[in-house]
Amino acid sequence: MTEQEKTSTFKKWMVSIRPFSFPASTMPVIFGTVLAVVYSNATFNFWYFLLALVGMVVLHSGANILSDINDYKKGLDRVPTPVSGGVVRGLITTKEARRVSTILFIIGTLIGLMLVYLTGYQLLIIGGIGVLIGVLYTVGGKFALKYHALGDLAVFMNFGILGSLGAWFVQTGELSWIPAVWVIPMAILVIAILHANNWRDISSDKEGKIYTIASILGDKGSLTYYAFLIFGPFVFILGLIFIPGLFDSTWPAMPLTFLITLLTLPIAIKLWSKAVARKQPKQPLDFIALDGATAQFNLLFGILCTVALAIQAIINFV
Repeated sequence: MTEQEKTSTFKKWMVSIRPFSFPASTMPVIFGTVLAVVYSNATFNFWYFLLALVGMVVLHSGANILSDINDYKKGLDRVPTPVSGGVVRGLITTKEARRVSTILFIIGTLIGLMLVYLTGYQLLIIGGIGVLIGVLYTVGGKFALKYHALGDLAVFMNFGILGSLGAWFVQTGELSWIPAVWVIPMAILVIAILHANNWRDISSDKEGKIYTIASILGDKGSLTYYAFLIFGPFVFILGLIFIPGLFDSTWPAMPLTFLITLLTLPIAIKLWSKAVARKQPKQPLDFIALDGATAQFNLLFGILCTVALAIQAIINFV
């Protein structure tokens, strides 16, 4: 019996949409929503939040499947890894994957248009850019972002800036630079997830004439870049907390409660040690699964950022 025959339909599609990756896209939405309630005194609208969250998950699922299709067709994914999707594992055909991906993009877009109708046309611009980036990530031939060293920028925008800004707008009906800037530390960690994946795949990407930041930097350069991506968010948060007070007071400083994110520093150090020992790992999957471990780090970091806002809300109330 083949793996396809042994796997239930539900599990096939769970493998294909890769739900473990959802925190990368949903945390900015949650963060932007809480930030709007705490800092703009917006009245929390649960239904708007739910629509935004579901829409993001649906679009992310479609993008994941679409990425699998194009990676497989380009010969980049032939051997299953811990984070491979359904196409490379032979659980679904490329035809099935393309059909479901299209349906997911249509549903996600309709949810977005509903929110535009309910909140304002500015969301159409934010969401439109996001959908365009999601489609062009692997589609578009010479314009495909992932294959031309623009994947890092794509996830930084979609799973950071646009997600947080869109969530803020959904709750407030206004645009602001605060959700776009304060989410940057979380967005940098999303890049770290992608970079860990691309770093592992440098050889196959070069064979397929695919250019990523990792393949351009090479192994040693990728190690330095990874260090920046996992340690940089702590520096950025410290800057957002202390630097605004040195300049114009109209620029709000990030509250001291965000120092709680330093609790994740030991995890970053552990990830760094795995990266340094990539050629002689303590455990066989330490480097192969570094992207998954980085995703867990990103999730905890994002949760603590949101907790920091909740604690600040309590302090303000008291």
